[in-house]
Amino acid sequence: MTDLTALAGATIVFDLDGTLVDSAPDLIGTLNVILQQEGIAPLPVDEARPFIGHGARRLIERGFAAQGHPAPAERMPELFERFIAHYNEHSADLTRPFPGAVAALKTMKDAGARLAVCTNKLTRLSTPILQRLDLAGFFDAVIGADAAPAPKPDARHLIHTVEAAGGRIDRAVMVGDASTDAGAARAAKTPLILVSFGYTEIPVAELGADILVDHFDEMPKACVQLLSACPAQSERL
Repeated sequence: MTDLTALAGATIVFDLDGTLVDSAPDLIGTLNVILQQEGIAPLPVDEARPFIGHGARRLIERGFAAQGHPAPAERMPELFERFIAHYNEHSADLTRPFPGAVAALKTMKDAGARLAVCTNKLTRLSTPILQRLDLAGFFDAVIGADAAPAPKPDARHLIHTVEAAGGRIDRAVMVGDASTDAGAARAAKTPLILVSFGYTEIPVAELGADILVDHFDEMPKACVQLLSACPAQSERL
């Protein structure tokens, strides 16, 4: 059994979409509503999944482009507001925590870790999802791109999140699934765990994780390993 002592007082920071929760069905479902309203064919979930993680505007732009229709720049504010309005009503219709996430969060919280969410999604969209999925109580801070000095991959987003949770960046671990998470962790010189089941256009194995995990069951042990002594090279648990 893993000794979890190293977790006490540490801050474990999670990305949201593609890391904690599988939100692709609702995000892409909303994107497809917008596309269809514009007379554009919808996208299959698997095709659009890698577009997630850079915010709603970027998702809309990528969705239009994927169907051969450059997003009209002059109408982006309108498209964005329509997207947000629809998504806010449907953000937890099909979104669910990834397998093992709830148990892992409880294990780490019980061991004395601070937990936080650092996401490029708007805070006002992120918090309701956590509440609807009964996850909100685990987290000491939820910081969306709008509540940070700059969004991931800027180090300030991660640093601000750790501080908002009452932690220290030198006793933190970043957990994510994509290049934005890897970039923020590297810029902040923070140990990095990436999950293999998230949303990324760049193969996750190429993003330079300290540890790559395939299931949340591995998460507490991975965090302990990095907090105890950061490994020199990536390894798979």
